[in-house]
Amino acid sequence: MIRPLWAAAELAAATGGSAGAPFDAHGVTFDSREVLGGELFVALRGSTADGHDFVGQALARGAAGALVDRPVEGPHLLVPDTMAALQQLGAAARARIAGTVVGVTGSVGKTGVKEALRLAFARMAPGATHASVKSYNNHTGVPLSLARMPAATRFGVFEMGMNHAGEIAALTRQVRPHIALITWVAAVHIENFASEEGIADAKAEIFEGLEPGGTAILPADNRHHARLLAAARRHAGRTLGFGEAPGADVRLVDFAPDGEGSRLVADVAGERLHCRVGMAGRHWANNALAVLAAVHAAGGDLGEAGLALAGLHDLAGRGARVTLALGGGTALLVDESYNANPASMAAALEVLGSLPGRRLAVLGAMKELGVHTAAAHAGLAGLIRAAGVAELALVGPEMDALRLPGAVHLADWQAAADWARATLKPGDVLMVKGSNSVGLGRLVAALSTEFATGGQAA
Repeated sequence: MIRPLWAAAELAAATGGSAGAPFDAHGVTFDSREVLGGELFVALRGSTADGHDFVGQALARGAAGALVDRPVEGPHLLVPDTMAALQQLGAAARARIAGTVVGVTGSVGKTGVKEALRLAFARMAPGATHASVKSYNNHTGVPLSLARMPAATRFGVFEMGMNHAGEIAALTRQVRPHIALITWVAAVHIENFASEEGIADAKAEIFEGLEPGGTAILPADNRHHARLLAAARRHAGRTLGFGEAPGADVRLVDFAPDGEGSRLVADVAGERLHCRVGMAGRHWANNALAVLAAVHAAGGDLGEAGLALAGLHDLAGRGARVTLALGGGTALLVDESYNANPASMAAALEVLGSLPGRRLAVLGAMKELGVHTAAAHAGLAGLIRAAGVAELALVGPEMDALRLPGAVHLADWQAAADWARATLKPGDVLMVKGSNSVGLGRLVAALSTEFATGGQAA
C-alpha cells in the first residue's frame, strides 16, 4: 500500500485543524484545475477569488479533502486561517525530513539552476528528490512546494523569488536550506529599489535562513560579489564562489558552443570536470558552475551532475526549441517567452545571433524597471543589431522607446502571431521573448499548435 503524503492525523497535528471525516492526502494543491485525485485542496483567499468557491469542483474532480476556514460540504479540515495552515504544513514537511535542502535565488537563471539540480539529485537519489514545480517561488508557492515534499526526501530544491526587500527573508526561514545559492544579481524589479545594491541585499537575505554550518554559494564574477560575500559570512559556515574569476572555488576553465548546447571544463575545488550542457549560451556556463558548486557542497556525485546538465533541454519559456512545419520546409522557434529583463534579453539575443538562418524576433516589454524603463528598452538596439535580426516585432508600450528601422510595433500577442504567420519562411529562426505579463507564451502555444511537426526540435 502506498503511504499517503499526509495521513489525516498528521494534517491535524501540523495545522491544529479539526476534521469531520478522516481522510488521507497523496498531494497538495491550491488550484482546483490541478486536482487529479487524492489531493488536499487548500482553499486560499486571494484578492480576486476565494478558493472556498472551488471546493465543490475540487472534490468532484477527486480531491481527498479540503483545507478550509469555514465549514463546507464534503471531507475537510477546518482551520482558523488557510494561508497560515499551509505555512504550518510546509514547516511540518521541512521538519520531518533528514535530507539535504538547497535554496536557490537570483535575478536570472534561478529556475534553470533549480531544474538542473533536480535532475542531478534525481540521478543520485531516484524517487527521493523533491523540487519546486514551475516557478512556485513566492509567498504561496514556497509553502506549497514544502507541503508537497515526501517524508523520505533525500534532496530538496526550492526556488525563491522576490520583487521587494524582505520577501526572501520570509521564504528562506521557511525553507531552512543547508545550501543557499545566488545565481546572479542584476537590475531586475529595480522599480522597487533605490539601486542595484538594494537588489543584492534583498537576494542575500537567502543566507539568513541557513541551517547552522550551512554553505553559501555566490557568483564570483558579479560586481556585487564582495557585498554578497560579506552578507554570507554573517550566516554561513562555509562560502563557495563560482565563475571565471581566478579565485573562484568552482571555476570555468574552458567553454565552447556545441550545436544546441555547449561544452565546458570546470575546476571544482581542485577536481577537473569535463561536461556538456544541453542549453545554449554562455550564460548557461555560469548556471552550470552554480549547479556543480551546489552538488559539491551537498557531497553529491559530480559525474552524475555532469550527465544531468547534458540532459537539460527544452525548458518551456526558457530556451526550448520547437520545429514549425511551413509550406516547403520548417522554421525554428526559440521559446524565451517566460520572462525578460535587460540581462536575460542580452543573453537570449546572443544565442539568437549564433543560430544559422534568417533571424526573426518578437520582443515583448520588460516590466518593473521604473525610471530605467525607457533607457533599458532603447538600450536593446545594439544587441539586436549584433544578433543580426532581419525582421523584428515589438509588443507593449514600453517598447516605444526602442526605435529601429523596419521594426514593427504591435499591440498584443495576437497581432504578433499574425505578424509571425505572415513573415516566417522555411529556414527562418524566430525567437520570442518578453515579460510574462505580456502574454507571449500564448503566441508560442498558438504557433506550436498551428505549425506542429509532431514534436520539439531534437
